[in-house]
Formats: sequence, C-alpha cells, structure tokens
Amino acid sequence: MRVRTFGSTQKHVAIVGQGTWLIDDSDRASAIAALRAGLDAGMTHIDTAEMYGDAELLVAEAIAGRREEVFLVSKVLPTNASRPGVIKACERSLARLKTDRLDCYLLHWRGRHPLSETIAAFEELARGGKIASWGVSNFDVEDLDEALSIAGAGRIACNQVLYHLDERAIEHAVAPWCEKHNVALVGYSPFGHDAFPAPGSAGGRVLGEIAAAHGATARQVALAALARRAFVIPKAATAKHAADNAAAGELSLTDAEIARIDAAFPRGPKPRYLPTL
Repeated sequence: MRVRTFGSTQKHVAIVGQGTWLIDDSDRASAIAALRAGLDAGMTHIDTAEMYGDAELLVAEAIAGRREEVFLVSKVLPTNASRPGVIKACERSLARLKTDRLDCYLLHWRGRHPLSETIAAFEELARGGKIASWGVSNFDVEDLDEALSIAGAGRIACNQVLYHLDERAIEHAVAPWCEKHNVALVGYSPFGHDAFPAPGSAGGRVLGEIAAAHGATARQVALAALARRAFVIPKAATAKHAADNAAAGELSLTDAEIARIDAAFPRGPKPRYLPTL
C-alpha cells in the first residue's frame, strides 16, 4: 500500500483507507472482518463519525489490540460544535472507540456555531493530547479561508469532501486551495452513492478496458485515479471487498490512461455550491 504525507501532520498515511458510513447496516461480524482485512492489507486509515450510528463501536472492536497501526479519524456534528460541545462529543467518541486519542478530528460540516469556537475546542483537545490533529469536512474555499484566518497556517490537517469520477467539482478550486496550503484532501464516497458507472456505459467501458490491461477491476482503476490527488476512503462490507479496495493502493496508471479517464468523466463547470452527501 502506498502512503503519502497527510497534510501538515507529517504522518505517512495509506492513500486508500476505510470509510464506515452505513457500515452498521451490514452484518456485524462481516463488517468487523472487513475492517480487520483492510488493516491486514495496509488500509490503516479508518474514518468514522459520531453521526454514523454504531460505526464507532464496530471500529473499536475491529482495532482492538491494533490501535498503534491505525490512523484513526472521527467527526463532530455541527450541532455539537460549540466549544464545550466539541469537548464532550470528542470524549464520547473516544469512549465508544475505546481509545485515548484520535489521530485527526473533523468538523463534519458548517453549522450555526461560530467556527472560532470549534477551532478553539480542537486546539484545546490537541493541547490535552486527546487529538493529534484536526480538520474539516465539506468545506468550500470560502469556509477554508475563514478557518485559515482563525487558526493560522499549518493547523488544518485535512478537508474531507465528496469525490468520485462523476463528481469532480472539488478540482475547480477546493483541491488547488488544499494543495497550496498543505491541507490533505480526503475523498469520501469514491464509488459514488450507489451510482458506480455501469460496465456498458461509455465511462464504464473505459474503466473496464484499463482494468483489463492491469489485471484489475474497474473499481480499483477508479480508486487509483482518484488517489493520485486525494486520499480515498471507500467502505467495504466484506473481507473480500476490503482486499479488493486495498489492491488499488498498489495500482499505477499511466498518464495516457488518466487522460482517457479524464475524457470519459469530464469534471464539468464549477457549481455554485460545493456538492455534498
């Protein structure tokens, strides 16, 4: 599994990680086996959130005895993002995850609480050793500018955003901003939400042809293409699915293949608002 420095943290993190949104809809034993298989395959970046139902509890069981291997991320809901609310939410997540610290803690999206309060709480948690770094999710450039003005350079570890081949809006402005300011870009729902290109579609045929040339799958090609720019965190419900996702972290695509994918999945015009799920 290839790794990349995670923004300003200096931590080397797997480019393909593991998402956990809706993982608690799966069979519990199968979901835990999938997370463990992902760890075995090098997908040591595990992303969860207080919003994700019982996902934090499943993650806790999956990483038991292996915490030191994991780059563990969770998120606070915007309704809990006041200064005292963030502290309490983080303590709850730590208890559910059965750990004493998070490697990164994110604001899930903007809400009614002032960003200055949320960031002050993040910095308090960092000083107390409860989190090693903090970041944001679903932030457009204006939000990122505000966070930077409050926190200063080198404090925002990452921005987690919707990113898949049929949704490339972040490439217009958000991705360049993150690159300029050394903020890791993390793409969630990298297969789309129940909307991966069908094999018979124009884009699906391109992915299939490239996959055949590498002895890979279309989904592995999609992940590898996205991972050139961002960390990606697909969810897997089975151990086999997790191993398949991990293989994308070793897949290298040529510039010509990337050009074919770009042509098949054009990013389109810049939208007025940043797409989210």
